[in-house]
Amino acid sequence: MSVGATARITAVTDDRGATVLPVLESAGPLAVRRTRSPDTAYARVTVVGAMSAPLGGDRLAIEVRAEDGARLDVDSAAATVALPGADPDAGPATYEVRLSVGEGAELRWLPEQLVSAHGSDLDMTTHAELAAGARLVLREEQVLGRHGEPTGRLSTRLIVRRAGRPLLDQQVAYGPGAPGGWDGPAVLGGHRAVGQLLVVDPAFAEGPPAARVLGPTAALTPLAGPAVLVTALAPDARLLRAVLDEALDGLLKETRTPGRG
Repeated sequence: MSVGATARITAVTDDRGATVLPVLESAGPLAVRRTRSPDTAYARVTVVGAMSAPLGGDRLAIEVRAEDGARLDVDSAAATVALPGADPDAGPATYEVRLSVGEGAELRWLPEQLVSAHGSDLDMTTHAELAAGARLVLREEQVLGRHGEPTGRLSTRLIVRRAGRPLLDQQVAYGPGAPGGWDGPAVLGGHRAVGQLLVVDPAFAEGPPAARVLGPTAALTPLAGPAVLVTALAPDARLLRAVLDEALDGLLKETRTPGRG
């Protein structure tokens, strides 16, 4: 039986300027829990999988709002594994992530990997709406197949709008039914872990970091706005995370450089 569920998280500032969480609403397989943040300036929420999901036919969503001035970290306790459902006629599962970041707010969306298991069928969409003065750190990682198995079908789309204008809209597809060549030398080249890191920060308005190569299978690209996008491939999830973590550390240092922001 397919599941439909939407979890919700809202972060606001209180009268002392601290970030509080008036809305923590779990649903279906998506359980959201407040956890201790290593940085006391931020509230932290961890998404915990309460059951196996997404399965074929499931309709899952998570909505995260960081209202004006709030600072929020959202991560997950473990990888999300897309699995085949029991009903072959149920159609693809869908997973929607809806992010909203207000003026002067900051959201760090840093979940664990999404694993596309053999036989699974998933459409995933991440949609972020940002105020002009919002900050966003967003990491997405996909692992195509568990160890020793081929991938399922996976389609992902990332849509980001800033101050009501498009900043980024990209879509990729892997696995059975994807356009030919998705696993060829010009695309994945045999790698099975793919990821991206998006950093949007007003500190980049006077000039984002220059485009550059970050090793043999990763690159940093400035966008038409105060933002940069890092894309990377790796043989496995561990090596992919290492590349993206190093890139994030470098970008955060650049946003804190005197004279920026």
